[in-house]
Amino acid sequence: MAKKGKKYLEAAKQVEEDKSYNVTDALELVKKIDFANFDATVEVAYNLNLDTKQADQQLRGAVVMPSGTGKEQKVVVFAKGAKAKEATEAGADVVGDDDLVQRIQDGWLDFDVAIATPDMMAKVGRLGRVLGPKGLMPNPKTGTVTMDVAKAVSESKAGKVTYRTDKAGNVHVPLGKVSFSVEDLTANFNAIQSIIAKARPASVKGQYIKHVSLASTFGPSVTLDSNAL
Repeated sequence: MAKKGKKYLEAAKQVEEDKSYNVTDALELVKKIDFANFDATVEVAYNLNLDTKQADQQLRGAVVMPSGTGKEQKVVVFAKGAKAKEATEAGADVVGDDDLVQRIQDGWLDFDVAIATPDMMAKVGRLGRVLGPKGLMPNPKTGTVTMDVAKAVSESKAGKVTYRTDKAGNVHVPLGKVSFSVEDLTANFNAIQSIIAKARPASVKGQYIKHVSLASTFGPSVTLDSNAL
């Protein structure tokens, strides 16, 4: 196990062991004990009672954070004709067809979100081995395979984030930056919390949300009262 640094250990001393905090107190504490020398990201981590081997218990989707994410998203769009024009007018950073596919095959990956119209997916599918592992592959479940490219681009620029369960039933979602106010971070937390709660599969028995915590990029985690959620 990696040895924790002095700054981390000092920060951890301020988190009460075995205590579950309410959202406001937790966010205030996360901001207080952050020690990064940059504007760190605040993230929420869920551990859910899910059997991800079951298709209906694999959560995946997207949510537009009401307070944004504090990060400038670079968006590329695979489209042609009128849809390419729509994407450009909506603010997409790069729009292309075969040329964009080739550019990415040649190794270019300087973007955060990839959007595609359905008719382009046959070509984009060739990039699966490149985009898939990086979480950049367009997908209907996250709204990034769509004919409404203008909306998809606008939402991505406004602070849309994606989420999905890993094999252990964990979900990690960025809520914004440490510099955000507690009110803005709370608004973003409430947005993802509502989505996670509504996404509970009907086949799940017993407690659904097992554990929830908040933390900044390098800071210690603060446990939330999952029962209160």
